[in-house]
Amino acid sequence: MKALVLSGGTGTRLRPFTYSLPKQLIPIANKPVLLYCLDAVRDMGIRDIGIVVGDQEEQIRAVVGDGSPAGARVTYIRQDAPRGLAHCVAIAGAYLGDDDFVLFLGDNLLIGGIPEVADTFRAHRPDAMILLAKVDDSRQYGVAELDPDGGVTALVEKPREPRSDLAITGLCFFTPAIHESVRRIRPSRRGELEITDAIQDLLDQGSPVRADQYGGYWKDVGDVASVLECNRVVLDSLRAGQDGRAFPGSTIRGEVIVAPDATIIRSQLEGPVVIGAGSVIQDSGVGPHTSIGRHCRVSGAVLAESILLDGAVVEASSGLHDSLIGRGAHVKGIAAPSGRLLLGDHAEMVLTT
Repeated sequence: MKALVLSGGTGTRLRPFTYSLPKQLIPIANKPVLLYCLDAVRDMGIRDIGIVVGDQEEQIRAVVGDGSPAGARVTYIRQDAPRGLAHCVAIAGAYLGDDDFVLFLGDNLLIGGIPEVADTFRAHRPDAMILLAKVDDSRQYGVAELDPDGGVTALVEKPREPRSDLAITGLCFFTPAIHESVRRIRPSRRGELEITDAIQDLLDQGSPVRADQYGGYWKDVGDVASVLECNRVVLDSLRAGQDGRAFPGSTIRGEVIVAPDATIIRSQLEGPVVIGAGSVIQDSGVGPHTSIGRHCRVSGAVLAESILLDGAVVEASSGLHDSLIGRGAHVKGIAAPSGRLLLGDHAEMVLTT
């Protein structure tokens, strides 16, 4: 079985960050979302991975490489423009050949039970197996409608008036039968080739389609609120261990992971927190649920429930929370008692009361 991981798209809901960074490389606990996907693929026992990329291909390649350090073989497949998930399957047809494959959205985070899900597909081998999760607003997703016995009766992509609250997660399994269905469908009203239409075609042809409700954690990391939620969930699962270091004049409580060459000076860290390589935290309070990337500087600041991307600087600022600060961005000044910032790469902001 192969994997097809989708890493194109424009990430409009994550602007301004995705003007300069692929949404699949947004860090969760200092690790790009895409690498969580590739770890999940590895845990399924899959080593052949095709990655569909767009205009930001070089950044994806710089992070993933050829896959050899993880024992994988990565092939990059260029998509000229976002034309739908089924279009990704179509352009990957030569790569996928006659193999079964898992389709994985590179901006989705799934935690828990994925190897077992893959085993279920291998054991039953339906032409399509979709994983479903209940959502509050299914208008933003592909939606499955089920009969009283749990059988799939219809699939609709981003319906205006949903008849179900069961969204299709970013993980689906297919046999080669899906390729003929992809060739039969036509672009939707959104102008894209929808994978939901291709699976519906399988249903119309009488092919076996299985739907299971996913029992683990799933989030489409498509907006800032989702990024921060995923960061909290992943940080809550981390265990810092003891590396024997002491930081004189500083207080560290809870699960705090500090990179070996990071520096903590006269600061208070309350976990869960992760501090990246080369970063300096001085005269500050950090945490909980905060991820600070590589080569960041936090000085005379107080922040929590936030993410600082590589090279970000926050100084003389207090009360920041639920903030996402881009690469190389600089925040300075005194914030209100409770402030939230979304600041893109290399931007500067001076705060006042």
